[in-house]
Amino acid sequence: MKKIEIVALPGDGIGPEVTEVALKVLKAACSHYDTEVNVIELPFGGTCYEEFGSPVTDEILNICKEKHVVLLGAVGGPQWDDLSADKRPEAGLLKLRKELGVFANLRPIQVYPELAGASTIKQEVIEGTDILIVRELTGGVYFGEPRFTSEENGDPFSVDTMKYSRSEVQRVGRVAFEAARLRGGRVCSVDKANVLESSRMWRKSILEIAEDYPDVELSHMLVDNCAMQIIRDPKQFDVMVTGNLFGDILSDAASMLTGSLGMLPSASIGGDNGLYEPVHGSAPDIAGQGVANPLAAVASSALLCRYSLKMEDAALMIEDAIQSVLQKGFRTGDLYNDAPDTTLVGTKEIEKLLLDVVTEKVSSISSR
Repeated sequence: MKKIEIVALPGDGIGPEVTEVALKVLKAACSHYDTEVNVIELPFGGTCYEEFGSPVTDEILNICKEKHVVLLGAVGGPQWDDLSADKRPEAGLLKLRKELGVFANLRPIQVYPELAGASTIKQEVIEGTDILIVRELTGGVYFGEPRFTSEENGDPFSVDTMKYSRSEVQRVGRVAFEAARLRGGRVCSVDKANVLESSRMWRKSILEIAEDYPDVELSHMLVDNCAMQIIRDPKQFDVMVTGNLFGDILSDAASMLTGSLGMLPSASIGGDNGLYEPVHGSAPDIAGQGVANPLAAVASSALLCRYSLKMEDAALMIEDAIQSVLQKGFRTGDLYNDAPDTTLVGTKEIEKLLLDVVTEKVSSISSR
């Protein structure tokens, strides 16, 4: 049996709860394909700060880089809001992304037919939506320099720098174009080129590499219009590529198409490294209550199989298990709306249901 070693960073809030479910489902699916997944679990974010005085230590970063594959839960909580910027849990996440060099964040926005009624948007608008948002992850305003707070004539002010180079734009652009070749063959590049110099660089750089992909249709859209179009007509999009800040905002807005942030997985890739995490936050208000939706974390483990382990069959097994549980009408609180033939369940119930489906699929395949 092949042995794979990955790092798990459960983090804060509901992070440990959803990560536990994701790891169990991941191990179950991979074991059928003669792969044993061994997990190195380490503190991260607020829990790491409490233990070591930092949201991530150099030792933890080095282990993540050595193992290449990381499954992350969630970070943050109100108890750490007053820390200095470099001590906050979110600083650890930004540092981890930068150190791993995972420059392309892939966020699939897929509306399951069973959840089309869970969204606040009209069902006929969102049915059939299948978008891949490719967000640049290690540049832009989140990392640009200079960044500082100062004072002028007694009036405090702050500066953040939106910076993108041609090479940064083009490497994430190529990820989007390659993905489009495997999907609907369309890329929409989102920027603010009518106002921002960095966006004009972005658009020019995307246009240059588009010449290498004559089989992919390229369009451009301003980010404010895009925010509206995602809600008005989401099915018009296939692959969307955009910068760090815009991608952060647009993908959270798009999450409402699926009914809940609890349904959105993500994969951050770069070189040999992969960082996989649900898009949702740490949800401290429900942490420890056993009601968190683990499906985004589980779906993130499927992306881990697909992109890092190169185990497409295991990825599909996990994704099929998610859909099967939804088809049977089981819903955590964030998705439950008292619709007919639905049952309200908690985190552990979802775990058991998923594992039961995976076991059934394994037995079915083995008996063929």
